[in-house]
Amino acid sequence: MMRTTFACREWTDDPVSDETLHRVLDNARFAPNGGNRQGQHVIVVRDKDIRRQLVPLVKQATDIYSAQTAAGEAPWNSIVPTSVDEAAIRAQDGPVQFPGVNEMVEAPVVLVVTVDLAVVASFDKYLERVGVISGASIYPLVWNILMAARNEGLGGVLTTYLADQEPAVQQVLGIPETHAVAAMLPIGVPVKQLTKLRRKPVEDFVTIDAYDGDPFTV
Repeated sequence: MMRTTFACREWTDDPVSDETLHRVLDNARFAPNGGNRQGQHVIVVRDKDIRRQLVPLVKQATDIYSAQTAAGEAPWNSIVPTSVDEAAIRAQDGPVQFPGVNEMVEAPVVLVVTVDLAVVASFDKYLERVGVISGASIYPLVWNILMAARNEGLGGVLTTYLADQEPAVQQVLGIPETHAVAAMLPIGVPVKQLTKLRRKPVEDFVTIDAYDGDPFTV
């Protein structure tokens, strides 16, 4: 499953039964998390009106993403300053331009995954950079969901677009303030089942003893 769990963004109209979804989540729940504190929460978003409320919350993130990509930048980069006027982009109004956004909220299953920051150990909280350690207590679950879905013949994609508008998402979905919005997962039967993924070989990203050490090979 690890070699074939791809980012699926197109689904058929085939429904996903509650029994299948429950089986996916029942298997996924065994993901590791910090201190086994299990601060995760998953919202199955069924209401079509609520789903539509998520679209404009995704829009600002994807508009900025598109503009920065067009400017030749790595979008949403926390290291290199952007040349794009983000404030102007946020102020503009209009239809969603980013491909696939409407399709995502119309997928057979839409899950929003959160994690309670009040129970995780954020060992990087004092560093002067964007925190990543808290993700260790939620993204193994997210990945397990996608893997378990793949095992059922389904496909999904990990999206983090909603994080930019977390307070608004919290209000729409009634999420407590201590919970971070970690992911939105659209899931369904893929239009096309991929079986071969392109990834860097081990030697390209694993080194011995130091970052610039010899490549790890066998």
